[in-house]
Amino acid sequence: MAIDVLAQIVTNRALSADYNVVEFAAPDLARLAEPGQFVMVKTSLGDDPLLRRPFSIFEILRDTHGQPTGVSILNKRVGVGTNLIYATKPGERLNVLGPLGQPWPGQPDAQEHWMVAGGVGLAPFVTLAETLAKTNAKMRLFYGGRSASDLYYASLFETLGATLVLTTEDGSQGEKGRVTAPLERALSARDRANVTLYTCGPTPMMRAVATLGAAHHCRTFVSLEQVMGCGMGGCYSCVVQVNDHDTPHFVRSCIEGPVFDASRIIWDALVH
Repeated sequence: MAIDVLAQIVTNRALSADYNVVEFAAPDLARLAEPGQFVMVKTSLGDDPLLRRPFSIFEILRDTHGQPTGVSILNKRVGVGTNLIYATKPGERLNVLGPLGQPWPGQPDAQEHWMVAGGVGLAPFVTLAETLAKTNAKMRLFYGGRSASDLYYASLFETLGATLVLTTEDGSQGEKGRVTAPLERALSARDRANVTLYTCGPTPMMRAVATLGAAHHCRTFVSLEQVMGCGMGGCYSCVVQVNDHDTPHFVRSCIEGPVFDASRIIWDALVH
């Protein structure tokens, strides 16, 4: 069940000139949220921009007693809406609709859970890692970006018990190269462990992770970052072609996703 709240901004933490984390006071929404779901944020109180912007729920905010008080989003400035989000001030209010979409599925039979994130593709993994940590699950985070300035919050995953593998394309932090290189080595070296993969980030990266997962017989889930106009299936702007029982057809990412079993996705038809 989704609710639409006029949520007050609690904090706006600038991480760099392009990245920030915005916290919203929205206890009712936070209580409903599951790992991997998203919200649609109206980036201004006026009609410009008219459409809302989708954001993965980054964190569930809690009070000193552990009760949910709100949610946060991880934002990167790339257009008008995200620039407005970057410039918001504590005390301002924005309409936040959610939680929306399908969450990460539970995988109780998995011996290890490996998350593969690229840039802001880290956003849907904090809530997943927190949930896995409650069961003492074995976790790894493979986290890549163009440079060190694209990597944030890795230490949070370490405190939750995850093993970190960091990469940057320019070599400014961690291993130089793409995040799929150490992932492939780790998959090849694993000792028959039953590993489930979860990935979010640029489409070519997710496709590469899906290919590696299939080659190494790992169940793989992707969180697609499709353009969405409404988040509730009414506008059909976020259609994804999938293959179910050898029958290709289109589904709406905001309804059947954003989390999909990677084996369903027809990657050649996915808009990058």
